[in-house]
Amino acid sequence: MNFAPLPSVDVAEVPSDGLVLDVRENDEWAAGHVEGALHIPMSDFVGRFGELTEAAGDGRRVHVMCRVGGRSAQVTQYLVQQGIDAVNIDGGMLSWDGAGRPMVTENGASAFVL
Repeated sequence: MNFAPLPSVDVAEVPSDGLVLDVRENDEWAAGHVEGALHIPMSDFVGRFGELTEAAGDGRRVHVMCRVGGRSAQVTQYLVQQGIDAVNIDGGMLSWDGAGRPMVTENGASAFVL
């Protein structure tokens, strides 16, 4: 079998108005996340898949994020198989934070990567 390489982008290539799908768990999300990101934990992903297809319904590219890139790579692969324009964010939230990209929390506390 011939597997295409997983499409991925550097954190610097994610547009500020891009659709970011965060597949980390709730405690990780609460610590800090990309403002405006869609949060669907990988453990809930199949059951909540409709939320993503609705968000990406206009053919928007989905930028998939986790802590370092492992879980998001699995989800990206699944989305690509479903015909969705999805890319894995290289290095995940650790790279996002390291690049100085903005992060927020729900409660106004200082954001950090858990």
